[in-house]
Amino acid sequence: MEDRMLRLRAAANAALSRYEPLALVVAPLLTLLLARSLHALFLSVREKGIKAAVLGLLFACVKSIPGVSWYIESEKKKVVEKLQSGSKSKRDSWRTELPNIGLGKATIQELEDARNKDIAWQGKCSGTVYIGGSDSENHFALINEAHAMFSHTNPLHQDVFQSVARYEAEVVAMTAALLSSREPASGGQICGNMTSGGTESILLAVKTSRDYMRTKKGITKPEMIIPGSAHSAYDKAAQYFNIKLWRVPVNKDYVADVQRIRRCINGNTILIVGSAPGFPHGVIDPIEELGDLASRYGVCLHVDLCLGGFVLPFARKLGYPIPPFDFSVKGVTSISTDVHKYGLGPKGTSVVLYRNREIRKHQFVAVTEWSGGLYVSPTMAGSRPGGLIAGAWAAMMSLGLNGYLENTRQMMEVSKKIQKGIEEIPGLFIIGQPHMTVVAFGSNDIDIFEVNDMMTSKGWHLNALQKPNSIHICVTLQHLHVVGDFLRDLRESVKMVKENPGPISGGLAPLYGAAGKMPDRGIVQDLLVEFMDSSC
Repeated sequence: MEDRMLRLRAAANAALSRYEPLALVVAPLLTLLLARSLHALFLSVREKGIKAAVLGLLFACVKSIPGVSWYIESEKKKVVEKLQSGSKSKRDSWRTELPNIGLGKATIQELEDARNKDIAWQGKCSGTVYIGGSDSENHFALINEAHAMFSHTNPLHQDVFQSVARYEAEVVAMTAALLSSREPASGGQICGNMTSGGTESILLAVKTSRDYMRTKKGITKPEMIIPGSAHSAYDKAAQYFNIKLWRVPVNKDYVADVQRIRRCINGNTILIVGSAPGFPHGVIDPIEELGDLASRYGVCLHVDLCLGGFVLPFARKLGYPIPPFDFSVKGVTSISTDVHKYGLGPKGTSVVLYRNREIRKHQFVAVTEWSGGLYVSPTMAGSRPGGLIAGAWAAMMSLGLNGYLENTRQMMEVSKKIQKGIEEIPGLFIIGQPHMTVVAFGSNDIDIFEVNDMMTSKGWHLNALQKPNSIHICVTLQHLHVVGDFLRDLRESVKMVKENPGPISGGLAPLYGAAGKMPDRGIVQDLLVEFMDSSC
């Protein structure tokens, strides 16, 4: 054996003696560099596809040409200024220092004056304000009064503000009961916490799933898989928590493509996601199929019920064909739902729920080595506004099951009227088959973003969507008495765009159109960051 090794050594030395020593050192390094480059290319193609990966490489090369980068930056500034639409001039009058002498009660008049200059939103906004009527009476007034009573409380200090701690627990329990916590299939251990909104609820669910799966499976390079229609909060969570994100295109019905999601699952997958309904098109993903998938592969499944949590249970009671979506579905490990949407609570109130405490405990942060003492916190915030918790509790208690049922009945009827009215407008089509109160529509004949600009000029504020280009209206109690006005203005807007195609002055259709056609999505991302940086 030793002789054989010596012969091999001699043969290797003889073969290598023909090369320069420098070449023998450099060659492995170049080979390693090439291997790393090919690996990076493979990952880029796997993540983006061949076309997007090649385009990305091409644009990176083009931007390295002297002068090109400068030109792109100058053009980005022009687009950002267009997006701002004169907001810089408004900022010139904003205060940058404390007044020398406090205004006292005159502050209230300043607040009133500023509020009166806001855009009129009553009945004109998609989503945004979910409570009906005036913001100074009825349900609004009740919530405001409850909030004022507890505006200086903080559930961080449970020993002091015991009432607020109780209200949070009751809001969580009542919400869980709506989502099948009392059904045997749920396991009877549903638990959760209140958060500041749907985004925080989603962030917490993702963080909890990551840590739970690290404990359960030892996953240290976590990945999650979401449909293309899933909320952008998952992208935020992926960046915050260092999780690889796979965004899978939806199928022809604009719902999660279960087979495509299955093909993306691997040993590092911690979480898959479904929405009920998805924000863009108001359709419910196949939660049962996703639940089967999650159970089969032993991964977590989060259901985003931020829009539907306080509507779908009642729509089902009213006889609408609502597919399974909650903890009655095997495989669902967490749910997020917003009280400040159709729960009609104050802004800044949401609930994140888990199937059991074993999962939820991974949400908490406990610190033992701080000189300030032992510390443990359930959510991202430390101090939290107890007034919002009290306002959410007041909203739920004042409405009751009968109130939510009646609200849902009215909103579902209005949504169907709007859907039918849009279908009757030549040139427009409904996207998917809406399950709830979001109606998305597009056009193959005209620029739908120009229609959106025209509607904006008439005082409406709808949501512009992409993939495909479309707009939607999220129906709320504010819309109960403006259906006729909305459909009339939409018909007129479509007619005007057909007769006079082209962007209207001050409209954003050219920007949306250009962004949709721009192959380098990195530039679009840069534009959004530049816009945000100049706006706050």
